[in-house]
Amino acid sequence: MATAPASTVPEYPMARAAGCPFDPPQALRTLAPVSRIRLWDGSTPWLITRHADTRALLADPRVSADARREGYPHTSAAGRARRTRGSTFINMDDPDHARLRRMVTGTFTIRRVDALRPSIQRIVDERIDALLAGPRPVDLVQAFALPVPSLVICHLLGVPYADHDFFQCRARVLVSRDETVERASAAQDELTGYLDGIIADKLAEPADDLLSKLAGEHVATGELSRRDAALMAMLLVIAGHETTANMIALGTLALLEHPDQLTALRDTDDPALIAGAVEELLRYLTITHSGRRRVALQDIEIDGQTIHAGDGIVLAGDAANRDEDAFSDADRLDVHRDAGGHLAFGFGVHACLGQPLARAELQIVYSTLYRRIPGLRLAAPLEQIPFKHDSNVYGVYELPVTF
Repeated sequence: MATAPASTVPEYPMARAAGCPFDPPQALRTLAPVSRIRLWDGSTPWLITRHADTRALLADPRVSADARREGYPHTSAAGRARRTRGSTFINMDDPDHARLRRMVTGTFTIRRVDALRPSIQRIVDERIDALLAGPRPVDLVQAFALPVPSLVICHLLGVPYADHDFFQCRARVLVSRDETVERASAAQDELTGYLDGIIADKLAEPADDLLSKLAGEHVATGELSRRDAALMAMLLVIAGHETTANMIALGTLALLEHPDQLTALRDTDDPALIAGAVEELLRYLTITHSGRRRVALQDIEIDGQTIHAGDGIVLAGDAANRDEDAFSDADRLDVHRDAGGHLAFGFGVHACLGQPLARAELQIVYSTLYRRIPGLRLAAPLEQIPFKHDSNVYGVYELPVTF
């Protein structure tokens, strides 16, 4: 991949402005819509910041998600090492991507997820009961935001929730941009080894869960190796709890910092307003803040620039979701906004598989937590909250609250 002079190319990711933890970095938003950036390894892929361009490229067959291709812009040395040691379908192109994704799609359909809503509601209520009965202040991340999606994904996959400390710890390592290759590789090996053991158990004694289905219908038939099944299970475990947990905590913090929006959400029983508020928070926060990574297969012309075949591409969803051409007054959090068309879940064939589940969990959490604990408030100043600037998934490490 061609490189540009280092002195003229800004480093990426960029730092957020002090005191503006919910906004994309200002330096990111002052760049041209199609411009070069410099990554950790010195490579200079293209950064795309406009909503229309980002959406178009996510659906463009001339763009590849295959992390094994030359020129792919990896997030870190550890991320590159992980993907060269084993890819999942999110880093593959069709037809392999479609073939593997179809193996698990049925579990995450809107119809299947709607059937889970009573179970999700019960989990949320039980965790709130524990909050109300427990000490104050409390870290909302550990007491609520992490357990809720972890319990849900464990139920769906057939993974024992009793092992949550094990998989949450390794997930944190695997989504970090700052981990060493050695630590990330060890975390991947430990997590896939653990899940391989569960898949072996499912082959011997299947149950009514997704890993039993994967084992019985695809591993037992030879269509999928045990290692590939374990890698797929690792993706589902991490994506199934890490992203939603961060949205629960970061969304709560954003609402606490915008009390008028919190009041509007807390005081409504309108399902449409609740669903719309979830979409707006997804747009406003865009927790996949390191960009979606791609590589060009052919030359592509955008905004007077030529992205050549083999060039890396970083699609900045956080900037795209604040594009004034797509969302008027885009920097304002407005739970009454029609935020349809946001790119928090991506777009095209690689759009997030679990988005129906994430939406259901967030709708239930946001419509329940603040209603049941109307006095919820921060127990520390905003400037003392530790944000995940070093992670590929944005959020907070802790959220001390009281009520």
